[in-house]
This record gives sequence, structure tokens and C-alpha cells, in this order.
Amino acid sequence: MLQLTELCARYPELDLNFTLSAKAGEITALIGPSGAGKSTLLAMIGGFAPIDSGDLLFNEQSLNALSPAERPITTLFQDHNLFWHLCVYQNIAIGLSPSLKLNAVQKQQIQEVASQVGIADLLQRMPATLSGGQQQRVGLARCLARRRPILLLDEPFSALDPALRYELLALLRSQADQLQLTVLLVTHHPEEAARIADQLVYIHQGRILEQGNGELLLAPRTSELAAYLGQGGNER
Repeated sequence: MLQLTELCARYPELDLNFTLSAKAGEITALIGPSGAGKSTLLAMIGGFAPIDSGDLLFNEQSLNALSPAERPITTLFQDHNLFWHLCVYQNIAIGLSPSLKLNAVQKQQIQEVASQVGIADLLQRMPATLSGGQQQRVGLARCLARRRPILLLDEPFSALDPALRYELLALLRSQADQLQLTVLLVTHHPEEAARIADQLVYIHQGRILEQGNGELLLAPRTSELAAYLGQGGNER
């Protein structure tokens, strides 16, 4: 289990404070307006942003002092960070070995994960020849191939059309179940996320105001969430 207890970071424009837990096999969708602190929260968990105070635990072991490379975490960003001079196979492989020198087990891992995300027939293609959805599948495959138990996703599918976005969300749901991943997903599409997420977390001005299942979207308890969903005044 991933546990955040009074995890704090202080910035000139915003103080952040988060308490949250997420279990293996669960998807937690982080929703809220731009600038609320969602991406910064992922960066704090991943080790890319400083933590001023509080505890970050995974399976009761502290992650606070660990570097990003030492944490049991993989992060997928919106731009998927593909290397355009490398083929699909190499783009996945680099997540396992920066030198691209793989052993037999790692080579098998790439084949398996490519099949799981539906790109087994694209391994020799270059990223520029792929569609946006295929490129995102490559980015997701690289994350899954690393076999880290925590997966952080910062709006990775937001630029895709709705049908493709939901297809990849459904793929994410199946992989979270199959591999028992702890997934935190930042999204600006709460209704779509609610279809695959175990819990929704609404973040506003660096704080968690509401959390629960998809029913949050039907009956928000705070005026801030209602406004964000367009059910009240305009928060933005």
C-alpha cells in the first residue's frame, strides 16, 4: 500500500498538504482545476519535487530519502518521452537498460508487454510512423516493462480523441488488475476516469477536498467540486 501522511511542500504561490492511501491493484484518479497541485503531488511521490515534511510510505517502508531511481515507481507523462531515433523495441528496452544491452529475461519481458498493450507487430517501427495512440501505447509498454509496483500517470491520454482515450484507460484498468499495480492518474476527464478508477480524489488549492468512488461526480459535497464539474458557479 502507498500511504501519504501530511505530505507537505511549500511554494511561494501555494502550500500543499496531502494525506492519501492507495492499494495494490487500485487506480486512483486525481481530478481538479489546473494549478491545484495534482502534477506536483505526482512529482513529490516520484522524487522529482521536494518534500518539506510528512511521510511517504510504500508497504510500510519510507521512500522520503530515496532518489527517483531508487523508488519503486515509474512515471508516464503526457508527452510519453519517446526517443525518435530509436525503434519501438529500443524505446521499450531503454526503460530496462540505458545501454540497450538486455539479457534473455528482459528480451522476453519486452515481447510480453508489447503483446499486452497491442503493439507486438510494431516493434521495428520508428515513433514518427505511429499514430498518437500507438505512441502512447509504447510509452505505457516501457513503464510496464520496468515492473515497478507503483505507476504514476500525468495526463498521458489527454490529447487523444475520446474513443481512443477510453480504450487506453480500459487497457490501464486491465494491467492494474493483472499486475496488481498501484496507479495514480492525473486527468481532466473525470467522467471517463470514473469508469475505470477505484477512487476519485478532488484536489483544490493544494488540498484534498473530496475523495470516494464515482458517486462523487453525481453528488459533490463541496461547492468547489460542484463548480469544477459545472454543477454550480464557475470555479475557473
